[in-house]
Amino acid sequence: MSGHEVVRAVLDAELVDETPAVHVNSGGFMNWWWRSRWVPDVFKSRQGLRDAAAWLLRAPLRFVGAVGRGLVVSVRTWRRWIRVVDYRAAAEHAEKLADKFVEIRALTLFRWKVTGLVAVLVSFVVALVDLVYGGTPLWIAGAIGSVALAIVGRRKDGSPGRKAVLAGPRTLTWTMDPQVLVDAFRDAKLIGKDESLRLVERASRVGGGWSITVDLPATRKADDVIKHRDALASALAVDEVQLIVERVRGRGGHAGRVFLWVADEDPYAGPPLRTPLLDVEYWDAWQPVPFGRDARNRRIDLPLVWTSLLVGAIPRQGKTFATRLAAAGLILDPYTRLYVFDGKGGKDWDAAEQVAHRFVCGDELEHVESVRDHLVELAAEVQSRYARMATLDDEVCPESKITPGISRDANLQMPITAVVIDEVQVFLENPTRQDVGGKKTTVGAYIADLLTYLVRKGPAAGIVVILATQRPDSNTIPSRLRAVLGSRFALRVMDWRDSNIVLGEQMNTRGYDASTLLPSHKGVGILRPDGETAGADTLATTVRTFYMPNSEWRTICARGRELREAAGTLTGHAAGDDTTRALDPSAVVMALGPSTAGEGLPEPLGSVIEYLGDEVDAREFVPTAELVEALEVEPTAFARQMAELGCKPVRQYVPGEDGGTRRVRGYMTVDIRAARDDFGADSVAESDQP
Repeated sequence: MSGHEVVRAVLDAELVDETPAVHVNSGGFMNWWWRSRWVPDVFKSRQGLRDAAAWLLRAPLRFVGAVGRGLVVSVRTWRRWIRVVDYRAAAEHAEKLADKFVEIRALTLFRWKVTGLVAVLVSFVVALVDLVYGGTPLWIAGAIGSVALAIVGRRKDGSPGRKAVLAGPRTLTWTMDPQVLVDAFRDAKLIGKDESLRLVERASRVGGGWSITVDLPATRKADDVIKHRDALASALAVDEVQLIVERVRGRGGHAGRVFLWVADEDPYAGPPLRTPLLDVEYWDAWQPVPFGRDARNRRIDLPLVWTSLLVGAIPRQGKTFATRLAAAGLILDPYTRLYVFDGKGGKDWDAAEQVAHRFVCGDELEHVESVRDHLVELAAEVQSRYARMATLDDEVCPESKITPGISRDANLQMPITAVVIDEVQVFLENPTRQDVGGKKTTVGAYIADLLTYLVRKGPAAGIVVILATQRPDSNTIPSRLRAVLGSRFALRVMDWRDSNIVLGEQMNTRGYDASTLLPSHKGVGILRPDGETAGADTLATTVRTFYMPNSEWRTICARGRELREAAGTLTGHAAGDDTTRALDPSAVVMALGPSTAGEGLPEPLGSVIEYLGDEVDAREFVPTAELVEALEVEPTAFARQMAELGCKPVRQYVPGEDGGTRRVRGYMTVDIRAARDDFGADSVAESDQP
């Protein structure tokens, strides 16, 4: 029995004194090791430890090699000094080498004498130190000298035997040698052969790439470098998606200052980026919504209040995902009201039904008419808000604009209201005819007028319009609507014409073309913002949007419903109330303004008539360039569409800026009026049919 008790006591001692202590200390130390900011990241992974060990094993050999190269560099430098290379080169450049030969010879002999004198003095000092202090100081001096030689002989990026920082058949040596960057600018024909660059900020490591800032020669513009970014990327031996070129604006910048950043690898590849909205319980709609990250991994936030958004792309490039990202920030604010209309009819927006004040999903006529009625309701709400804001004192409403305080005041009933329409072309192209204010038009044209009114007048009243479409051309979205949409986001499209339709005319000539994005770049697009964003000093920026699949989208919408239930702001369709208040349609028609001259006409003829107005009768000739710039259309497609409508382009002489005349292509207004009358007569005939 006693032996049994002794064994039990020993076992108890082992359990209490050793095992728990070792377990607790080990866990605490490892937790500190992984979390500590003082421990380098390279030592926090097994691969990092293996790399560090390999580096330590190779360090002695690399040190010896660096000392040898440093010795060679030092000898070469001494040889150039002894031969008076700098003085000789200056004499050759001045074509006075023969005149300076005697001086060069004398200076060479003098430097040989200095070298001999220094060698004698060093030998004397070495012998004296060895005699007085022994060999220890000499060993210390030798160690210091070898370190200095190793520093001098270290291999720079691009040197033989050194692995290039960036992959490619040519090494990116401009990170250490700005002359190579100058040669690249010359090869790309961005500067002349006799011109050079002025270094503003030396090449430095920034994020996952290298950055440098340079000044172009006088009269050279940074916009030209941005426009020819592909040529510069070729000269630097990198893919164009790795090269970011920006003009330095504001304080410290000017029209000729360029910032360059070159990524080590494709900055838009890699695993999807998780949206930060999943980590918050609430989001303020007045704050920009997290939208994605740019090539330099800076977060890009998208402002929505007081502006609008157009998203365009070919199918399966992330158009709906990008639109839902913008809507997610509004959903997480319980004091916002949502009108969600899905023309696709799928399940992409089903989760938003539980938070939407008005919700429509489908492409049938009844769905289109519901969208029309809801927009009429919202247009009347805008009129009511302006009338109510006019009665508020200046402290509550100082600038006839909605404020955060007004939008959250339950008594005023003026919350931030977002209109989100996916596949908006389904509603805008509906040909069903109806009478609006005594004039025959189509339901699609009427919806376009309502949206134009909301985009123009709504922002100050707290209305946010977000439209997404596969075909944002002049035939789908009238120019009067497209021209007033603030922010633009273009994911991958088929060609530069489609890119210009989304981003704006001639954006491809300014270096922004969404058709150049790779097919593998899902969710990557060019953002042309209207408001304060990261990098807002640039005209546009390429953004990799955050990824939010259906499961996370449903989580966001469910959280938005909980917030509204807690705040008591769940209204309309989400609360089971689909009734609309009684409205005066004539008041809405008056708010939309008088019917435009081009209403009911096919595009682009309708937009041309609307742009010319009374001048269609006063002018004889309209240049094509004027119409293309005013309507923001692609010239070739515009000419083809106008020809199909019976308007053939002609050449006429017009006054030039220099006082002379020049011959340009354009349209005779008599042809435009004839096409208007023909199609107007057809419309009347159709409306008279039973």
